[in-house]
Amino acid sequence: MQPRTVKHCRQCGTLVEQRVPDDGDTHERAVCPACGTIHYLNPLLVVGTVPYLGDKVLLCQRAIEPRWGKWTLPAGFMEMGETLVEGAARETDEEAGAEIEMGDFFSVMSIGRIGQVHVFYLARLLSERFNPGTETLQARLFSEAEVPWDELAFTTVRETLKCFFDDQRRGAFAIHDMDIQR
Repeated sequence: MQPRTVKHCRQCGTLVEQRVPDDGDTHERAVCPACGTIHYLNPLLVVGTVPYLGDKVLLCQRAIEPRWGKWTLPAGFMEMGETLVEGAARETDEEAGAEIEMGDFFSVMSIGRIGQVHVFYLARLLSERFNPGTETLQARLFSEAEVPWDELAFTTVRETLKCFFDDQRRGAFAIHDMDIQR
């Protein structure tokens, strides 16, 4: 993935310079030579849920790139003005059209190489009826044995599902914090 960059100042439109700011910073940043604005690039937050009903989880088959046709948990980029929980619930509604009861914080995964942090919450399904949105080909419930493990879209989804089924077998859900290197 190509790293995000700033080419023009968001304040005045001048072409920025890539340099360490004079304010004691230690990292190279996009600095505007005209107005002095320092532009910081921070990781993007991806928020989602692990919707479950009994021993099954809800997965969505992607109708968009990247990874068109692969399976994923309902998740997407957090929007400005919403909390983590609100974003996770919104993504679940948009992608799966699932009626849920939001549960506890479940997992967080840092993916430094692409500048993202993925956060998942448990969500108890209140119905087996789904109304997938335009980003989803289909939404289905899967037991652990039925999960299409080789057809999962993202490492973060695979790791979160492993934790979910391990915790479910143990009879207690924990909080999971991981760094994803691949």
